[in-house]
Amino acid sequence: MDHQTLKLSVYGKGGIGKSTTSCNISVALAKRGRKVLQIGCDPKHDSTFTLTGFLIPTIIDTLQEKDFHYENVWADDVIYKGYGGVHCVEAGGPPAGAGCGGYVVGETVKLLKELNAFDEYDVILFDVLGDVVCGGFAAPLNYSDYCLIVTDNGFDALFAANRIAASVREKARTHPLRLAGLIGNRTSKRDLIDKYIEHVPMPVLEILPLIEDIRISRVKGKTVFEMAETDPALDPVCQYYLNIADQILARPEGVVPKDAADRELFSLLSDFYLNPPEGAPQQEKEEMDLMMV
Repeated sequence: MDHQTLKLSVYGKGGIGKSTTSCNISVALAKRGRKVLQIGCDPKHDSTFTLTGFLIPTIIDTLQEKDFHYENVWADDVIYKGYGGVHCVEAGGPPAGAGCGGYVVGETVKLLKELNAFDEYDVILFDVLGDVVCGGFAAPLNYSDYCLIVTDNGFDALFAANRIAASVREKARTHPLRLAGLIGNRTSKRDLIDKYIEHVPMPVLEILPLIEDIRISRVKGKTVFEMAETDPALDPVCQYYLNIADQILARPEGVVPKDAADRELFSLLSDFYLNPPEGAPQQEKEEMDLMMV
């Protein structure tokens, strides 16, 4: 059978835990015997921090040093080996307030193709800034089989998720792209997520509760899998990511989402806050009122 690289793009609102989620999914895929390359597509260039333990040099910086002579760049200059055998690349970004991050993503893909990197891996995972879904930052969707959206059970993250879903719908017109589903992060509740997917049908791959060790892992520069080597109590947390990896490796059908219009979504989600379901505890109603304010 021909080798077919599985390409994933992970999007989500800034600060939602997207990079931490991406790193742990990458390790989970590696644990399932796949050779994985994770490409950080955020100008902060910290996507792979928990895999490598440091901020690796970016592709755009390396290209600038070589005056953009691609033939002078070698794989070892830009690809770093992280925990679990996951290989890591950081695209980097333009100076603040200048240039287009999407252009940098395009240059990154161009260089990796020059290095034949796309042919060497079983899975390539793009970890992408999710607040800005302009044409540039939607660029990784051009190369992806699936998009995964990280969200929580709150208004802002679902609003961002809907914008990302709109990008998937647009790209799916011309590319074999599908939305694999949502990953709920740092939330034990999913009532607002359920309200959203009732209106915009899409799979939910996993819901991760608020787990302090996941937050700590980011600060330590380690994945949960690495921390679990000395703390077996974290094995059930690893299982969340292994479950996501197994679903993706099964190559699900996925969906082309029919995103909601902004006003429609605002009305849908705000109505949920203003008129909480019967039986919601008073404290929860007060929290909802506060969030709306």
